[in-house]
Amino acid sequence: MELFRIRKDIPFMKHALVLNVISIVTFVLAVFFLVTKGLHLSVEFTGGTVIEVSYSQPADLEKVRSTIQAKGYSDVTVQNFGTARDVMIRMPVQQGVTSAQQSEQVMAALREVDPSVELRRTEFVGPSVGEELVTGGLMALAVVMAGIIIYLAFRFEWKFGVAAAFANFHDVVIILGFFAFFQWEFSLPVLAGVLAVLGYSVNESVVVFDRIRETFRRQRKMDTKQVINHAITTTMSRTVITHASTEAMVLAMFFFGGPSLHYFSLALTIGILFGIYSSIFVGAAIVMWLGVKREDLVKPSKTEHDPNDPNAGAVV
Repeated sequence: MELFRIRKDIPFMKHALVLNVISIVTFVLAVFFLVTKGLHLSVEFTGGTVIEVSYSQPADLEKVRSTIQAKGYSDVTVQNFGTARDVMIRMPVQQGVTSAQQSEQVMAALREVDPSVELRRTEFVGPSVGEELVTGGLMALAVVMAGIIIYLAFRFEWKFGVAAAFANFHDVVIILGFFAFFQWEFSLPVLAGVLAVLGYSVNESVVVFDRIRETFRRQRKMDTKQVINHAITTTMSRTVITHASTEAMVLAMFFFGGPSLHYFSLALTIGILFGIYSSIFVGAAIVMWLGVKREDLVKPSKTEHDPNDPNAGAVV
């Protein structure tokens, strides 16, 4: 399916060097903010108190949040779970206040507003659990990256695996850099969004790489730059349809999904936008810099003979 067709190839690789410099600067800034500011980790990673309450009527989450914040808890997370009447409250650890005291203060404040509220469960999430989640998350990222390299190296050529790894690592670091710079809360849903972006980005890279291989087979007179430009240009319609439809769904979550999906959809939005950029100006450009050529992807047929071979063209 094609929404439109571009007749003349767009010279993307003509600007590859400039855009790669921009990518490097952006990447370095993201790393700088990660090192200097760090991530604003949620309760799942740092430890804290989780409180589950139930209302007789659908809960007003904004009212619940403002009531708790009035008690001095600024980094509180309030969201529904199960039904609209069930609410989960997550609060970070505060010095000098135990988990039981936090629960009592919150329940007292909520009952002043609505006496019908009932406490279902109170749980303390220790920092050790957070350390396990951080370790597990990093392991998941490492396994996904290794899988991407191995898959693309087998399907195409090792240069494509290296290019895709750099492009996807670029996307992940940029997302984390945004969260570090703005100090947005980094939670388990955001980690899930980062992993989803990895899969999404590699899918885009595979489409472009597959078209590059196909173009090498069909267009023997094109050089590497022309092949890459043609491959990217011919996938533009598919890229617009895929990313526009995906982004429409993500923006719906961003605007209407509430606080629980806010940062998850934000991570996906950043990842989708930079995924388009990286698959073209990072992945494809690295493939070009690594010197990919037709011989890397297309095996010579039996009818193609070496002109220096004295037996070339001989009838057997």
